[in-house]
Amino acid sequence: MSNSEVETAPVSELQEQSPQAVAQTMDITEIMAILPHRYPFLLIDRVIEMERKKRVVAIKNVTANEPHFNGHFPGYPIMPGVLMVEAIAQAGGALLLTEIPDREDKLMVFTGIDSAKFRRPVVPGDQLRIEVTVLNWRSMAVKMHGIATVDGKVACEATVTCMLVPRAPKPAATKDQTA
Repeated sequence: MSNSEVETAPVSELQEQSPQAVAQTMDITEIMAILPHRYPFLLIDRVIEMERKKRVVAIKNVTANEPHFNGHFPGYPIMPGVLMVEAIAQAGGALLLTEIPDREDKLMVFTGIDSAKFRRPVVPGDQLRIEVTVLNWRSMAVKMHGIATVDGKVACEATVTCMLVPRAPKPAATKDQTA
């Protein structure tokens, strides 16, 4: 192989070979394959960096047509702070759930939110950059610190703890539903 040729392998293969720092990205379709959230509550649009079990960077494009802006606040739309904290958790979930083989049978739920701070309003047209760093990782729980910025300025930061719980079983189809 010449110096100009680069051997490539699927990300999963690379992770098996080198579990340390494999950079990875995800588009919205890949995020939706990992996270159970859907519109209007899927709050990350893209993952631009991922370091296994250590950190993730995600993007949220804030648009005027999001339903919370109708009432928060009429004439002065501001993204609710709790949704920025949720976006931090979802970015962390994208990182955590990539490590769980049976993730379709699990949900990641909040167990704590600490030291949440809101520094500046986030408005339609902003791009939220969400950087999440793992502080403590256990098999079924994780503690993470997230910082959400707009144009390099901190909008929100929080430490969140989450754990995996079994997803409720789907109800069996009845005769009427199968007909």
